[in-house]
Amino acid sequence: MAVAAAHCSCSCSRSLQSLSLTKRGALTKRVSMWPSPAPRSVKSVHRLLRHLPLRSSAFFPSSSSSSSSIAEKYTSTTENSPTSMTSPLEVFYCGTGDEISSADISISEIPLEQNQKGGSNQLKKRVLFGLGIGFAAGGVVVAGGWVFTAAMAAVVLTGSREFFGLVRSRRIADGMAPPPRYVSRVCSVICSLMPIFTLYYGHMDVSVTFSAFIIAVAVMLQRGNPRFAHMASAVFGLFYCGYLPSFWIKLRCGLAVPALNTEIGKYWPVLLGGRAHWTVGLVATLISISSIIAADSFAFLGGRAFGKTPLTSISPKKTLEGAFAGLLGCVVVTALLSKILCWPNSLLSALAYGVLNFAGSIFGDLLESLIKRDAGVKDSGSLIPGHGGILDRVDSYVFTGALSYSFVKVVLPLFGL
Repeated sequence: MAVAAAHCSCSCSRSLQSLSLTKRGALTKRVSMWPSPAPRSVKSVHRLLRHLPLRSSAFFPSSSSSSSSIAEKYTSTTENSPTSMTSPLEVFYCGTGDEISSADISISEIPLEQNQKGGSNQLKKRVLFGLGIGFAAGGVVVAGGWVFTAAMAAVVLTGSREFFGLVRSRRIADGMAPPPRYVSRVCSVICSLMPIFTLYYGHMDVSVTFSAFIIAVAVMLQRGNPRFAHMASAVFGLFYCGYLPSFWIKLRCGLAVPALNTEIGKYWPVLLGGRAHWTVGLVATLISISSIIAADSFAFLGGRAFGKTPLTSISPKKTLEGAFAGLLGCVVVTALLSKILCWPNSLLSALAYGVLNFAGSIFGDLLESLIKRDAGVKDSGSLIPGHGGILDRVDSYVFTGALSYSFVKVVLPLFGL
């Protein structure tokens, strides 16, 4: 009886090797692409196949062949080269035997095609939204006044919320205690009000001091155990998201001296302000924003074409070649626009202005990359399709406004330019 039982178990095991499962009248044959010590469960493989991007045209063409020939072909392939594969994977084809009709199955080509299409669609979406944002931002900058200030306040509010969302992420929160949620919200509102106060009062001293006092009181009165890290992260958010962007208000709206040498002002409609509308602040803001766009574009194209040497460990994708291309593009665009708009007067001051804009843009970009790296995220948000969040688009402008204002207000008068 024991010998009969052993013979029965051997015959059953041989039959199970040829037919792995019969379920609901459908014959399931196992096709081993990599050698495996034991068959996986059908449920786990079905769960795996649901996540694979399969196309019916790739797996079920019009021509017909038997599923057994497919199994024999792939089984013979793995038997001839059992050591050439490094990882086990088993693909199950379920059907009645007539549904599978081709052995030329390439799973890796399908995601590659979809990734290429997805990449082209992503690039197209990025370009379209970038152009739309560029034209809208140009109109807001030319309008100036409360239009520019309101747009800046909206950008600051959204960016500050993204910043405190990054600070409250798990990876940063493990090393530094983030401020309470209500303190983050209060700080975001204060940051959005700072550009308005800057335009109304003409300076930021009172608003910054009062805002820091409110944040300190809110942190000290919180429930539980207040910590210095709460105040440090909140005050830095106030500085990064509120104080620095307010310099764009001082640059665009504060420098109201007419740019008399600008030829465009002669032909500007009187209903839109006439020649007096083209001030030094408007010209300086347009040149600064255009040079930052040129720096980002040339850095991207130069790094993609010639990039080999990493720039810093903060952002591994940035290269020295790309940075040099960005510097060259920023300086050239600044010099060309200064020649067209007749400001600044000397070529040397225009080149210095371009270098300063590039330094501010790349430092702001690296700082935001540092924050995102510590937070463990790729983008600060998903507000802008193809671009990420607001901080991902304005990181190069955070420090540039303060540097440009200081250059126009301090450096040029110091050298009599």
